[in-house]
Amino acid sequence: MLKPGVLNRRLVGEVVSRLEKKGLKLVGLKMINISQDLAAMHYLEHKEKSFYDELVNYITSGPVVAMCWQGDDCISIVRKLVGSTRPSEAIPGTIRGDFCLHTQHNIIHASDSDESAEREINLFFKEDELIDWEDSSSTWY
Repeated sequence: MLKPGVLNRRLVGEVVSRLEKKGLKLVGLKMINISQDLAAMHYLEHKEKSFYDELVNYITSGPVVAMCWQGDDCISIVRKLVGSTRPSEAIPGTIRGDFCLHTQHNIIHASDSDESAEREINLFFKEDELIDWEDSSSTWY
């Protein structure tokens, strides 16, 4: 998910391009405003943490771009492309390493496991909003 700062900074195309160039297949994409209730469900695991309110406030401060990607080892590859949650630890060349300065505004969310991905995809997409299309270029990556 691309967070409000990505849209405000006009970086949506840059981030999507990096994921596409790696060879991942985009199967779901939409821009939405996240409600407080949806944000609470998304960040449920952080409910008791000191930064919870900050997470919810940021994710609901403007539109986000929800995305669903497919590919071999997709979760681990996306996490490497995204970079460390802490911008000071995100190496140059990663999305956060190149475009993020503050942890609370880390511009992108990436699922950390198959279970999280399934839960999060179901939060943001209906089944008919995901399109599993034939990727004839997948053999080139």
